[in-house]
Amino acid sequence: MNKISGIYRCRLIPAERILLKDDIIVEQNDEFVVTKWNTIRPKPGFSHGCSCYFLLEGIKVSKIYRADHSLLYWYCDIVDYHYDPADSSLTVTDLLADVILYPDGRMEVVDLDELAEAMECGLITKKQMTTCLRNLNHLLTLIYRDKFDRLQSRLNNLGL
Repeated sequence: MNKISGIYRCRLIPAERILLKDDIIVEQNDEFVVTKWNTIRPKPGFSHGCSCYFLLEGIKVSKIYRADHSLLYWYCDIVDYHYDPADSSLTVTDLLADVILYPDGRMEVVDLDELAEAMECGLITKKQMTTCLRNLNHLLTLIYRDKFDRLQSRLNNLGL
């Protein structure tokens, strides 16, 4: 993949496609893209973070920080990617299933109800659904086998 000029976030619920124009690409290659960013819409619980888009695994791992720079949690999105060579952009489609890992070791799998709603309403294709479930299973297997540090290391090794 050539150098990415911009990243678009595509959501199914609510339907939107947004250029993440203020995200800073820190590092990229054919396997991952690392960014740092501030929230698009101010939130009381967190203000900024960094993300690693694992292009071959369909996972986006984000470190979410409070305004005082303390770690709030790790947020893992199951995603699909599309690279457009015409404008060197990457579109990241959120496939709705997410995993949150807290510093105290707790874990939550969230938004599966939205995934079901997207399927019922025809907002997600069969291919996207099966990709989502397979990538979610892969992520959970890494977590259960105590190998999530492999995904964390991309951000941690950059000091993000």
